[in-house]
Amino acid sequence: MGRKEYRELLALAGEQVPQGVYAVEKGDYAELRNDPCPSRTQLKQQRRAWKAQGFKAYVNGL
Repeated sequence: MGRKEYRELLALAGEQVPQGVYAVEKGDYAELRNDPCPSRTQLKQQRRAWKAQGFKAYVNGL
C-alpha cells in the first residue's frame, strides 16, 4: 500500500469515529482502531498513553 492510499484510508477511518482514537502509527507500523471515548478527559488520557509508548495517535473530538 502506498502512502497516498494510506492517507485516504486514514481519512475514511476518521470519518467513521466521531469521538475517539481511530489510528495509531509508529515508524513503519500503523494500525486502524475504533476506540470510542465518551468524554474529552478519557480521550486525552488515551492519547497520552499511546504517546508514552512512542506512537502517534490520530483522534477526533478534541
